[in-house]
Amino acid sequence: MRVIIIEDELKTAKELKNMLEELDNEIVVETVLRSVSAAIDWLKAHPTPELIFSDIQLGDGLSFEIFREVHTEAPVVFCTAFDEYAIRAFESNSIDYLLKPIEEGMLQKSLEKYLRFKEHLITASQQGANLKKVLAQLDTNYKQTILVHYREKIIPIRITDVQVIYASNGTVSLYTATDKSYPLQYTIEQLETMLNPHQFFRANRKFIINRDFISNIEHYFNRKLFVATKTEAPEKIIVSKIKAQAFLKWMEQ
Repeated sequence: MRVIIIEDELKTAKELKNMLEELDNEIVVETVLRSVSAAIDWLKAHPTPELIFSDIQLGDGLSFEIFREVHTEAPVVFCTAFDEYAIRAFESNSIDYLLKPIEEGMLQKSLEKYLRFKEHLITASQQGANLKKVLAQLDTNYKQTILVHYREKIIPIRITDVQVIYASNGTVSLYTATDKSYPLQYTIEQLETMLNPHQFFRANRKFIINRDFISNIEHYFNRKLFVATKTEAPEKIIVSKIKAQAFLKWMEQ
């Protein structure tokens, strides 16, 4: 999750950044912007982040000026010591409004709210698609077989035999039900779009797992989940506490 923070108090910005990364190590805080002008310049010059955390009162004005100047699709969580701006906040792509000092529990609820918001948008988009097109996509979009290049050979691996996809040190590997591993020429992000989401889950930045590979789930440190597998994984598979509810819901589907 690509995030930016707009905050003129460095101590507050650092605390917020640390809390976000503690809640989910998938979150990447791309930058901390300390003024209205700096935020406008950055947003005009860079791809839209997935989520923005913004103070309201900055040294050179109110952050609402940023979103009047720059059109962005990114939802905004406003963080402020004052509650009188709440109505104006929700006119500026706001999905939440946190009062300082920010508590971790409230921050976690904001992130969960964003993930629900994102899921609902995706669902609504899918439901609005033409039924014939959706059925065609179900037939063709998800890979049934993946080709791996191994020792001068090209080997077809059925997707049903893929137990886990593992990314580490710039290499992405496929592990099969027979405990064999093969290097892949795709990124883990590309593979995530190729695999049926009803069967495969992106557990974290390193792992995509097949539900048939899971033997049980254990509660882990700091409300994370440890996924125990039927055969030994390359390393522990940990689901962050932000993704934990989505993962459990996926398991029940």
